[in-house]
Amino acid sequence: MRNFDLAPLYRATVGFDRIADLMDRVLAADVAQPTYPPYNIEKTDENAYRISIAVAGFTPEELNVEVRDGALFVTARKAPDEAERNFLHRGIATRAFERRFALADHVRVSGASHEHGMLHIDLVRETPEALKPRRIEIARAADLVDAKVN
Repeated sequence: MRNFDLAPLYRATVGFDRIADLMDRVLAADVAQPTYPPYNIEKTDENAYRISIAVAGFTPEELNVEVRDGALFVTARKAPDEAERNFLHRGIATRAFERRFALADHVRVSGASHEHGMLHIDLVRETPEALKPRRIEIARAADLVDAKVN
């Protein structure tokens, strides 16, 4: 079993508590990670991602995609089956589930679609203007002298 003490990180940094909390969650969830439903995470562009979740047997009305507290939650609840059916074999699982994905800062959900038994959730990373690199113009000494004279 792996045990990591993140207390030194909390003592020596300010504002990195979210990263430490994320590391705690990942290490704790490493042991009992659910495998249903299966999913893929794909990088589709430099700042774009797609999560594809296999949701065979669910209609779009039975699925819920929600963003809250810096995380993406995907839940499904199957409506009760009205007709009495007699299965000889039932291999398509339609049990309720909740899947959670932690989102990085400035990542937002740009859309979701349901096709061919797959739920596709598109995400995009949008860096705010204040965080983008910007060039600082360097003034020359002669320009400073001219500015003082005028």
